[in-house]
Amino acid sequence: MSAPVSKASKPHETVERALALSRADGLVVIADERSDTNLRWARNALTTNGVTRGRTLTVIATVDGREGTASGVVSRAAVTADELEPLVRAAEAAARGAGPAEDARPLVTGVPVAPDFTDAPAETSSAVFAEFAPALGESFARARAGGRELYGFAHHEMVSTYLGTSTGLRLRYDQPSGTLELNAKSPDGTRSAWAGRATRDFKDVDPAALDAELATRLGWAERRVELPAGRYETLLPPTAVADLLIYQHWSASGRDAAEGRTVFSRPGGGTRVGDRLSELPLTLRSDPDEPGLECAPFVVAHSSGGDRSVFDNGLASGAIDWIGNGELKHLTTTRHGAALTGLPVAPGGGNLILDGGSDRSLEEMVAATERGLLLTCLWYIREVDPATLLLTGLTRDGVYLVENGEVTGAVNNFRFNESPVSLLGRAVEAGRTEKTLPREWGDWFTRAAMPALRVPDFHMSSVSQGV
Repeated sequence: MSAPVSKASKPHETVERALALSRADGLVVIADERSDTNLRWARNALTTNGVTRGRTLTVIATVDGREGTASGVVSRAAVTADELEPLVRAAEAAARGAGPAEDARPLVTGVPVAPDFTDAPAETSSAVFAEFAPALGESFARARAGGRELYGFAHHEMVSTYLGTSTGLRLRYDQPSGTLELNAKSPDGTRSAWAGRATRDFKDVDPAALDAELATRLGWAERRVELPAGRYETLLPPTAVADLLIYQHWSASGRDAAEGRTVFSRPGGGTRVGDRLSELPLTLRSDPDEPGLECAPFVVAHSSGGDRSVFDNGLASGAIDWIGNGELKHLTTTRHGAALTGLPVAPGGGNLILDGGSDRSLEEMVAATERGLLLTCLWYIREVDPATLLLTGLTRDGVYLVENGEVTGAVNNFRFNESPVSLLGRAVEAGRTEKTLPREWGDWFTRAAMPALRVPDFHMSSVSQGV
């Protein structure tokens, strides 16, 4: 019986062997070594926990032809030693059977070898919860004594990515990612509050502080106020701002904009780069070296799409302003997209930061509100119109009425219809930027820092009966 490559071989050895087996004109090999651990709880008691490990191997073959270069991509998990050569041959066959790749560019060259490329992969374990788990247990006791029930989960993963190419690239990056989602409910289930945190190591997560925050919100919800659909002055907390702007970032393809298909297309042709999107001095940026939000400083593309290209694997991705001082500066652009549009190359960011607001906390913004709504988070976000980036979705786990600087009760949930681009243009205040966990997109994008935003006329299009 063949031993799995992920057990018998070190990741860098698997990459080297795959490259040595190649008969294609070019080859890119990506080995993702993953370990993850989790805790789950319900009704103030732990229910499950566990640790898993695995490796996924992606092979990208390129074949030159008269009409251009074709690519073939094959990705598999738990590849055995005997399956490695068939995997490489499958990628080569896929390339030879494909037409010329539209995004074809020469594979990246000239990048120094990562000094830790041959090191063993980093791993997580249940030890990451060594301080967090006892503190969570104490929160269970407090919640039980306070007549509320805590539900939720904590997840931590470590992904070590090894990238090797036939042009000599040997790159490596270790990415830790952690998330905590905590729900507090009244025993009868009629009141619910949510809080979430993103973290690299759980050392900066305080369950007691989160439980206290949720207890306050459940207390607010003891008074219920019914409000109709309409436009309301609304305070969007950082998590909601993150969900909206992450979707905006995903929709900011330079090529799509140049082809007239998005909200960033200029009427009559071209893109809106250079246009002012907000009167507030806001900057939306990505930076792989951002403290606490660190991410890979080079492109890792397992497939090609509108804003990514397998040919760009290993390309440096440094700090970049997408919006600077309220003005649109860059759109996500591959090397191929840059050649088509004349825009500069700008790989999509692995983190997203919005700053340029005041130093006001969300609590201080509430205190300065005469009458408005305070949201907890957004949910089930879907695109309605790409031309305006109109999104629809639901509020969840607490919408609160603010009157004369104080929260006076909880109101019903709503369905909203809004465009994040429009919201940036209408926002009249941005608060303090802080790390946050996007509620909707937290399974795919966890590294975000956002301020709360005050929007004078947020569109609640209909009433929702959700809790």
